Amino acid sequence: MYVWPCAVVLAQYLWFHRRSLPGKAILEIGAGVSLPGILAAKCGAEVILSDSSELPHCLEVCRQSCQMNNLPQLQVVGLTWGHISWDLLALPPQDIILASDVFFEPEDFEDILTTIYFLMHKNPKVQLWSTYQVRSADWSLEALLYKWDMKCVHIPLESFDADKEDIAESALPGRHTVEMLVISFAKDSL
Repeated sequence: MYVWPCAVVLAQYLWFHRRSLPGKAILEIGAGVSLPGILAAKCGAEVILSDSSELPHCLEVCRQSCQMNNLPQLQVVGLTWGHISWDLLALPPQDIILASDVFFEPEDFEDILTTIYFLMHKNPKVQLWSTYQVRSADWSLEALLYKWDMKCVHIPLESFDADKEDIAESALPGRHTVEMLVISFAKDSL
């Protein structure tokens, strides 16, 4: 397990907005080592970490990150994108969903958005704060977002001091091209 460049950029966005986080219900999907979720919890948010229920090792890494950061109270749940499970059904409404580099394999995009759509119905005002690394100009989320009645706003990295090769003394994100998006329901659906 590895801290990806996108996680550092998303953590920087959270840090930039840290004063708005206390008391917010936040779910991190595809959490892995959970840098954004851990930071949100340290800033006072009520955080649930999740990764694939089909990858117990990933869930254990989430738990280890909680222990290493003195946050043993954080809930870790197994959520597999596109699957309805008891853990998904039991989640409380969220204010923010975090997703760092989950838009990696285009064949997973629809399953991810299916899960996000389900969560957005629990709280139509929820926002998905997502970073992704540009790996190919051949794919885009735009058509899928339209299909799922969602919209996105691109957040310029310079607007939250994430346009550098090093952030918070980290060599990440380095020279990778990372984008920041805020995804929500399209206005027509509210």
